[in-house]
Amino acid sequence: MQRPTRFPVQSAMTTMSSEPEHAGHAHTEAVAELSDVKKIYYKPDGSVMVEALKGIDLKISRGEMISVMGASGSGKSTLMNILGCLDRPTAGEFSLGGRQVAGMDDEELSLFRGRTIGFVFQAFNLIPQLTIEENVSVPLFYQGVPRPDRLRRSKAALEQVGLGDRIGHRPRELSGGQQQRAAIARALVGEPVVLMADEPTGNLDSTTSDSILDLINGLHRDGMTIIMVTHDDEVADRCQRVVRLRDGLIESDQAVTRRA
Repeated sequence: MQRPTRFPVQSAMTTMSSEPEHAGHAHTEAVAELSDVKKIYYKPDGSVMVEALKGIDLKISRGEMISVMGASGSGKSTLMNILGCLDRPTAGEFSLGGRQVAGMDDEELSLFRGRTIGFVFQAFNLIPQLTIEENVSVPLFYQGVPRPDRLRRSKAALEQVGLGDRIGHRPRELSGGQQQRAAIARALVGEPVVLMADEPTGNLDSTTSDSILDLINGLHRDGMTIIMVTHDDEVADRCQRVVRLRDGLIESDQAVTRRA
């Protein structure tokens, strides 16, 4: 098979001129690292159907906030599934939180994912029959946390995202922005190493989107590592780095330069 063409990766060393608060996040420790990661989907007869990733090298340092962008078919979703431990690479090495993921069995990987990653999606994915604190407590249920501790931690997470006055309400009683804040609280309640957000403002109007992005930026300033998938350049500009994929390869990896 012919070796795929690699796009020249642009350096991510541009200075961010107006974000001095990010100086505290200049960590060198890698929270996620991929080395020559490939993902191939096969047909039932064993022949190659899709080479979704063709050799990805990527290092994400603890405390960074990066966005992943790319057109449909670029490999963006596959990359995020691997980073989120929802799928395994066909080849290459992937470590997350200092642990090699490839050697874990399914049960170990599921437990590791629940304790290491918090997920935020475009659809809020809240259970309508449950109150928001019960929704937020769901990840802790699967971790075996006793109910009193689950509810205590859920209420603390809701207060962290500005929903302390909405405790006891169900999702249908909340606005879209409030539902997404509840979803972010659910992602945070397990005290994850990484927050992964897939188009977190895709279902929101511009004003509400700004408030959600302000919340996410605040989490980053507090030290959270954040990986965000977006099609929106304005959302990407909120991040420190933008990684663009094309045809299963990294086309560019650049720092975001903000005007003073």
